[in-house]
Amino acid sequence: MVRVTELGYLGLSVSDPAAWHEYAGSIIGMEIVDEGEPDRTYLRMDNWHHRIVLHEGAVDGVTDDLVYIGWRVPGPVELEQMADQLRAADIAFEVGTDAEAAERRVLGLLKLTDPGGIPTEIFYSPQVDTYKPFHPGRAMYGRFLTGDQGLGHLVLRENDPAAAIRFYRALGLEGATEYKLAMGDMVATPTFMHCNARQHSIAFGFGPMDKRVNHLMIEYTELDDLGLTHDQIRARKVDVTMQLGKHSNDQALTFYAANPSGWLWEPGWGARRLPAQQEHYLRDIFGHDNEVPGYGLDIPLK
Repeated sequence: MVRVTELGYLGLSVSDPAAWHEYAGSIIGMEIVDEGEPDRTYLRMDNWHHRIVLHEGAVDGVTDDLVYIGWRVPGPVELEQMADQLRAADIAFEVGTDAEAAERRVLGLLKLTDPGGIPTEIFYSPQVDTYKPFHPGRAMYGRFLTGDQGLGHLVLRENDPAAAIRFYRALGLEGATEYKLAMGDMVATPTFMHCNARQHSIAFGFGPMDKRVNHLMIEYTELDDLGLTHDQIRARKVDVTMQLGKHSNDQALTFYAANPSGWLWEPGWGARRLPAQQEHYLRDIFGHDNEVPGYGLDIPLK
């Protein structure tokens, strides 16, 4: 079975590009790349041409939300094998055109849609600009943790978690329930799925969501960079929906802050690598108290 190897890139539709440049660059530390295209700019986290595309305005009628996810496979042979695998699983897809691949700065891709309606792409060979050193949008002590772990993780809107599990298993991801969270008379059992040494690359099953995505987690290699980001968020009075805390599953020190499009980014540091066998938890290690409600993460984690 061929498997995707990382969460490679994202496309976001944004209504306020200037606010996003300030947020992603001056607060988070990503490099803003403007190549003169009237409808987009790029966010770099490493030597890839980009990890995130900011599309100005609505994309296919969607604005201020996630508009596509890109999952990587090692090469062209694996992309062909993935196409066979999708056919066998009765999952509809299209082969991206040369122009579509060039737009994504890859050499080939497949285009499909996950059960939650999220446009999904499977690609190989991203453009890596080793001649162009990563230049963070603010001073940083270290870098973003990417490499073979991909750009981070996403929590997605999936109204049918069982269908989502089948879909992502067909792409080669693995995982299951990792938390049993008491919510009054109910117990939430979100699903976390992984494809490499990162403890998870996607999660879902947290309940109804207005947007396709609840949050994006990005990770720093140095604790001080997480601290600087936290200071910037607090100084600018950006909504923090969950305070600093440490998860039980990935054991990352993180907090959750609103972005200019009204969903969340989770800056973090210190996540452990994927454990060898499945575990589940009843709460987080500490922190993550809810501070500003209304962002879809009001589930008690302790």
